[in-house]
Amino acid sequence: MLAVALRHRLGTLDLDITHTFAAGLTGVVGPSGAGKTTLLRLIAGLLRPAHGRVQLGDTVFVDTTAGTWCPPHRRRVGYVAQQPRLFPHLSVHNNLRYAQWCAGADGTVRWGEVVDLLDLGGLLRRSPRTLSGGEQQRVALGRALLSSPRLLLLDEPLASVDEGRRHDILPYLDRVRAESGLPMIHVTHTLADVAGRADAVVRLESGTLEARPLSGKDIATDVDLLPGL
Repeated sequence: MLAVALRHRLGTLDLDITHTFAAGLTGVVGPSGAGKTTLLRLIAGLLRPAHGRVQLGDTVFVDTTAGTWCPPHRRRVGYVAQQPRLFPHLSVHNNLRYAQWCAGADGTVRWGEVVDLLDLGGLLRRSPRTLSGGEQQRVALGRALLSSPRLLLLDEPLASVDEGRRHDILPYLDRVRAESGLPMIHVTHTLADVAGRADAVVRLESGTLEARPLSGKDIATDVDLLPGL
């Protein structure tokens, strides 16, 4: 369970969110500029909140009142961004091994399981420059998993993938959800990315989350619940 109570101003955006994310996959849907990426960066520790608290299970990531701060590299949060951000000078194999090295003694995820799960065996010797957008995102997802995260954050991971490839990537995300058992937050402005797949879907607009979580089934059958998307 991930408990978030945050207030933060970034430019013209005032983020004010109090929400408990349950286990499973939560979809956070909203238009560009709603604060989706800012929310994930605050959870991951890439931004320090002006006020608030983030707690995953028994671990407090940040509590501004108590003066608690856990740096990003100690949070064990996997983050897959819109752009894969693979190391261009390293092969796919070494990009993945780097994540294992960073996990160190905390590494619990097995290499072969991730390679098989994401069908990466045929890509290991290749350079990231030779991969398609969908292949790069699969490698980025594998790198996140090999860091042995306790939580997986997906920041519009399909935004840079063409429509045809999106349908290729979604089954891999479903397999990760089913086989890893990790709590996951998938933010997107494209309703179809989470409709019918997420355990819960919430709407983020102008820095505020909709108070009532919406199930994936509800979203799939009533797109008017999220007007303007």
